Amino acid sequence: MSAPTQLRYEVDAGVATITLDRPGSRNAFTVTMALELAAAARAADADDAVRVVVVTGAGPDFCVGADLSGGPDTFDARSHAGRAPRAGTIDGVPRDWGGVASLPFAELRKPVVAAVHGAAVGIGSTLVLPMDVRIAAESARFGFVFARRGIVQEAASSWFLPRVVGISQAMEWVATGRVFGAQEALAGRLVSRVVPDAELLDTAHGLAREIADNTSGVSVAAARQLLWGMLGAPSPWDAHRAESHALLDVGAGPDAAEGVRSFLERRPARFTGPLGDGTVAGVARWPGRPDDVRD
Repeated sequence: MSAPTQLRYEVDAGVATITLDRPGSRNAFTVTMALELAAAARAADADDAVRVVVVTGAGPDFCVGADLSGGPDTFDARSHAGRAPRAGTIDGVPRDWGGVASLPFAELRKPVVAAVHGAAVGIGSTLVLPMDVRIAAESARFGFVFARRGIVQEAASSWFLPRVVGISQAMEWVATGRVFGAQEALAGRLVSRVVPDAELLDTAHGLAREIADNTSGVSVAAARQLLWGMLGAPSPWDAHRAESHALLDVGAGPDAAEGVRSFLERRPARFTGPLGDGTVAGVARWPGRPDDVRD
């Protein structure tokens, strides 16, 4: 990954921290940021030194949504033809930049923790939906404001949001487009906890450290893809089938042996199983990329 210009990417002791870094613009989302977020997610997935990813923002806000400095045609992809980087196509039409940024986090085989503070509206709210745990600071304000700007939601949020919070809550937030605070986000299950602003990053990194220090990367990667992948499965038998294959694979691997050995010897486990660059424990990569995507 080349050096990013609109975010920071840092790795420390198994945790990669991705920080949106346009504080002067309240981390407003741009095409460049979309491409850099996608690259950072893929870099974290490929790096065996990374076990967990934390995503946050510089300055008082997480992300205030799309950068609207381009004026009324900001969302008119046809008017930008030939004047801006292309995101490729899906089903023959230009891909939305929110999806370009968010879906690589869905494809990650490692857990992702979002640490959200201040304004997180528009893409600031939808970007974090594919992330596994969302922790909000008391200052956090969310909003699926698209209908108030005459557009529709993006970043594959039509799929993620109802699965995260339920269809009724999703429709209320999307249809009204109103901005709401951290406590409403907690009550609606958009976030798992609310903490004082001063504790936000420590809480997110503490959770990341708990995962990185105590669990098998192979186990967590397989579990992440199983849990997300089974959201669309028609029957628990699909989960039983996939888990049986995965257990057969990991049960014969070094981490399973180390897990039992460390328990019997009453010491911390030292897991060494590599993820590699393909499937983990026979679990299909999720979400599988469809044939109609063209880069």
